[in-house]
This record gives sequence, C-alpha cells and structure tokens, in this order.
Amino acid sequence: MTVATLEVPPASPRVTGIRSVTVIGSGVIGTSVALAVRRSGAEVALIDADADAVAEAERMGAGVRFTPDTPPADVVVIATPPSSVARVLREAQERGLGAVYTDVASTKGVIVAEAARAGCDLTTYVPGHPMAGRELSGPAAARADMFAGRPWVLCPGPGTPWEAVRPVVELAEACRATVRLLPSRRHDRIVAAVSHTPHLVSAALAARFAEAEETVLSLAGKGLRDTTRIAAGLPELWCDILEQNAEPVAVVLDEVVRDLTAAAAALRSGGTDVLKDLLVRGNRGRHRVVDAFPAAESAF
Repeated sequence: MTVATLEVPPASPRVTGIRSVTVIGSGVIGTSVALAVRRSGAEVALIDADADAVAEAERMGAGVRFTPDTPPADVVVIATPPSSVARVLREAQERGLGAVYTDVASTKGVIVAEAARAGCDLTTYVPGHPMAGRELSGPAAARADMFAGRPWVLCPGPGTPWEAVRPVVELAEACRATVRLLPSRRHDRIVAAVSHTPHLVSAALAARFAEAEETVLSLAGKGLRDTTRIAAGLPELWCDILEQNAEPVAVVLDEVVRDLTAAAAALRSGGTDVLKDLLVRGNRGRHRVVDAFPAAESAF
C-alpha cells in the first residue's frame, strides 16, 4: 500500500505498535516528543551533542541516554535544526539506529531534496512536522501535552510504503496529535503563511522597541505583548528555518509589505477607504483563524 491510497486511522490514546523510539535532539520539541511517547508506554533513547541537555531530559523522565548497546528503535525521530536533518538522517541510517525515520523540522522540500542528494534511503524516511511549539527553547521548556489536539503533518514520498508510514502515524497519535498528509512543497507554502511570515512580522514589530525608553515600555499593553510573543524565538534557529523556506516566505512577506505600504501611503494622504479595507479584511481573517482552532494557545 502506498501513500497515494493511505487513509489515516482514528487517533489512538496509546502507542499500538511502537515499543521503542530514539530521539536525536533534546531541545524543546524533541524532549516534548520523548515525554509524550514515554507516557504512552514506549521506551525512549536520547541522543544530543549537548550532554547537559540529555541529562536534563533524563531527569524530566523523557527517556535514557543512548548507548552503543541500545537496540535499533522502531522509529527514530530527528529533532535537530532543519539544515542538519539530511546529514543526521544519513548518519543515523548508516548506523542502523532504527527501522523507520522521521523528523520534526518546520520545512520539508529542501530537506527531502538534500536527503536524496546525500544518498539517504527515502523508503524508510517519512518527513514530519508537528504544528506546535513554544517561543522558549531547551528541554526545560518541553511539555508532554504540547501536541495534543494539534495537526502533525506527514509528507511521505509517492512511493513510500505503508509499512514505513504506519509507525510514524502511530508516533504522532501517541503524542495525541491529528495526522495530516501533504506533499512537501505544499506544506512549505502553507507554513510560510501560517508560521514563518508571522514570526518575521512579529520580529519586525518587536524590533521597534529594541532601544525604547523605559517610559515608552511602561505604557505597553497586552496587545503589544501578544503580537510580539513569538519574536522571542532563537534567532539562529529561525535564520535556519527561514533560509530553508526562503522563496515561499518571501512571497507571503511581499503581500504583507504591500498592504502595509498602502496603509502608510493612505495615512499620509487621508485614504480612509484603503485603511478600512485592510481593517475589514483583518477582522475577517482573524475570525477565520479563531474559528479554525478556538482553544489554541500555542504557536507553530
């Protein structure tokens, strides 16, 4: 059975076929995956170049440190920055760390192309992206319920066998996420609009206050805090993400810039209709966002 005919089964509260998982990367996402999978009953091995991060994840109950005696896992989760995923995947496959491999990076197209060029086995690799996260970093910011009720996108290739996809579906369901299947390029266009461009817009607004006087900041209200919250993300990680999805983000950013440029011109010329049009469309868009996930509090 190939992904072209795949129907994702209903979510299960427990891992149904996964007994062991290896997570490479003990940051906020990797540790959150490990915590969720451990809660479902699977064994988890942790790998990270930062020994302190692994030790902290261990103390939190996310799993145990990977050793040379650790047997191959049912699923290997690569939770490293996007630019390193293809390299880590190749090395993990060469070491035979598991039967099936996936990742949690928020870009997909470039990674898949890099993995192909690197000679990775794409028949055992199911690209993934849990659509949840926090502006905080490190294992201490991880939560076992981070993915509950959130979409978890999988982007298997057209020839990926069901036997490879199924364990990754079960992994996402063990994290209480809802699996969605998308082609990698379509995924990248969507996240450019719903995640990557919002981060840049938030950063651009927050940057206005980088050198602000205390008097100015003392008058700031909840609206400013809300709209600049995600700007707190790690700049190095976000540069990596944005470079990996550069063109789709640039397309959406151009659209935002056109609206803001028109609004600035309207303010100078008294173009009330232009401002009202933007505000009305903003109202409509906000309502649609809220209707899509009314109880959501997390950022992508």
